[in-house]
Amino acid sequence: MPLYIVRHDITKMECDAIVNAANKSLLGGGGVDGCIHRAAGPKLFDECLTLGGCKTGEAKITKGYNLPAKYVIHTVGPVWDGGTNGEKALLESCYKKSLELAKAHGCTSVAFPLISSGVYGYPKDKALSVAVSIISRFVLENDMTVYIVVFDKNSYKISKELMEDVFTYIDDNYADETALRYGYKRRSASLNNLFYEPIEGKASNDIAPQTVSIDTKRELIDILSKIDENFAITLFKLIDARGISDVECYKKANVSKQTWYKILNDASYRPSKNTVLSFAIALELSLVETEKLLATVGFALSKSSKFDLIIEYFIVKGSYDIFVINETLVAFDQPCLGI
Repeated sequence: MPLYIVRHDITKMECDAIVNAANKSLLGGGGVDGCIHRAAGPKLFDECLTLGGCKTGEAKITKGYNLPAKYVIHTVGPVWDGGTNGEKALLESCYKKSLELAKAHGCTSVAFPLISSGVYGYPKDKALSVAVSIISRFVLENDMTVYIVVFDKNSYKISKELMEDVFTYIDDNYADETALRYGYKRRSASLNNLFYEPIEGKASNDIAPQTVSIDTKRELIDILSKIDENFAITLFKLIDARGISDVECYKKANVSKQTWYKILNDASYRPSKNTVLSFAIALELSLVETEKLLATVGFALSKSSKFDLIIEYFIVKGSYDIFVINETLVAFDQPCLGI
């Protein structure tokens, strides 16, 4: 089942369990902890009184009371102390123990905040990396949908190096080029915004588009060249060519079992562009192969779409970790793959 990064209020998540970034007393506090206690009502406090607190890196479970979630899993994250005092192992334990509790109580969906990244001071990019690493391994082996819930864009960040590299790729390779083809030039830029102004007397077809040359495997190209075959047939052939199982493929694609069953059983099912690209990443297709798979459903990558350019960036780089891709998409205000 998939892992999603969503921007939402965790107290309003409709799932089997939400995770509370608690303090050792479990009796409420500031930030996410206080919000969850207020939303759940006084009965949550009363039950927490009976638990005897919780150690750092451990987790305990209560009812959800007035929350949409059936359960609240309380875990105590580490306070950041430079990263040399076992903080990473303790934070990993928070996610592992919480997921184990959710599984033991029959949960099929659970939502996490970014544990320890608030007043406990754990760097947000490192906290997100730990969360994605532990949860992604878990969902590959278990049928559970997991959400990492961030309240707003300032609640998380990917590494500065990756952010700037993706921005540079969009800016230098395609964004300016696309604007120039339509008669605009760049006036100014920031990491999140590009500003263009018209070029006086410039025709929209004066600049020829840049092309990217990618080596491809002939076997996959031959399969994808038969675009008269529908998406499902093409997908199954690609899975066989890659030598992976169906389950491994749809889990790597970060799509739900329900979506997979639709592809498997409904001959008329037409997947979204997002779903097609999710499978392209799972199958580690080249740029040319990805375009051919998209063509089976009538889609194409667009040079004017920031979402498409980010996907293209990772394909050209040969980087197919869908969770890292999704972190980057969220950072650029784009939807995640697999949703």
